[in-house]
Amino acid sequence: MENRTVIHKIGVTGGDVKRRIANAPHDPTYLLAPVEIVATFQLNNINPKKLEALIHRFFSNARLDVQLSDRFGIPVNPREWFLVPLAAIEGAIAKIEAGTLEQFCYDRATAGLKRL
Repeated sequence: MENRTVIHKIGVTGGDVKRRIANAPHDPTYLLAPVEIVATFQLNNINPKKLEALIHRFFSNARLDVQLSDRFGIPVNPREWFLVPLAAIEGAIAKIEAGTLEQFCYDRATAGLKRL
């Protein structure tokens, strides 16, 4: 796959990640393809839904725009996939932990974080 090093699903789960992706090849949420866990992060004292929304907003300019059909032929637009290198995701997580994410944006041209 051409974008293999930059295509990442960014999501929050309270359950077991391996169990969550077990059926990936049959689930449009996972682009109907096998997936591999490349990183997991544990952040404490943070509302999971708000965290996910924050990260998705931060990387919104790099969101993968794709539509697939589920097994019933119903169109699905997976919204948690981004064309972002892992280093940028790790950088955003570090900024969240430091409480400084609002001072940065994701710059697609450099594929990195840029101070505002």
